[in-house]
Amino acid sequence: MTDFPEDPKLLATAEPDLFFEDNTVGRCKKEVWDSSDEEIDAILAEYGVPSPCEWGKSGSYIQTTVRHQVEAERSKNDIVFIPIGCTELHGRHLPSASDTLYVSQILEGVRRYTAKRGAACSLALPPLNYGSHPYHHVGMPGTVLIRENVAREFLMDVMLGLWNDGFRKQILINNHGHLWMLESAIQQFQKRYQLPGVFRVIDWHRAVREFFRTGPKGGKMDTNFVHADESETSLGLLLHPDMVDMKYAVDTKGIGYLKATRGTAEKAKRPVAAILKYLTLLNDQTLEAFPAGTVPPVEMVTLRTEAEMEPYLREPLSEGWKPVYQLPKIGQQ
Repeated sequence: MTDFPEDPKLLATAEPDLFFEDNTVGRCKKEVWDSSDEEIDAILAEYGVPSPCEWGKSGSYIQTTVRHQVEAERSKNDIVFIPIGCTELHGRHLPSASDTLYVSQILEGVRRYTAKRGAACSLALPPLNYGSHPYHHVGMPGTVLIRENVAREFLMDVMLGLWNDGFRKQILINNHGHLWMLESAIQQFQKRYQLPGVFRVIDWHRAVREFFRTGPKGGKMDTNFVHADESETSLGLLLHPDMVDMKYAVDTKGIGYLKATRGTAEKAKRPVAAILKYLTLLNDQTLEAFPAGTVPPVEMVTLRTEAEMEPYLREPLSEGWKPVYQLPKIGQQ
């Protein structure tokens, strides 16, 4: 996000240790923080949250939308949000697709909202239903580990294909503990291909981390956000309650800190409302800086020339267009 002054003014809250910067992001967050429960429900309703996951719904993702509609929508909004998840053990009461479901359903809400305004962002079906994992996840049943070099190369191929299709503003929204690999993928992608565009990755729950605060700090959670805990159980109960079985939720003992049984749908509403508003702001600011069909200046963000890139930046399949796979490589292989 942009709009971060060198000497930011701070917006105070009732919590002495919590401030929001006086800029578009901070004001967006503070508005949600100060909203009543009724106002939060109204925000969620604007985004159609909760709604069933739309992986198989016509018109929701690039891959499930008829081609002419993809092209028409891209002419107004060429941002593509890419939900990033994994297959991972989330306790016996939650599904192993939890991370992928949370982030997909949040982005589906953003798409519904931007569509109502007449310029829908695009979504790509989750490319990483199986992801990389931290070393301490090795051996967990229900968790499928993909070697990070394999996952990184796979994701870079997805990014290249989307760029070739005219989606040159790519925002990866992550819901899993492999941020290091996603950041590396963007770095390697640009070193290898040197393409103009907007490429970002965001851990959504960290983007709105204030909204997972515990009760003593002004939030609604009883325990801090960890994994398969109160927070993630609450998300599941809000977004896909039919895939949650609270009879099997347990609180860990001893040195563990996970309190899954304390999860409620109500506790997830404000964090979800915050990320929906945050991602909408990201969508709007990106398009304001670079309207549909434009990218950052080629010679300012790559080692290529504007003349070299001209045919590759044309509308796919239009006269004179060249697919990006024809482009000579000049970066690291």
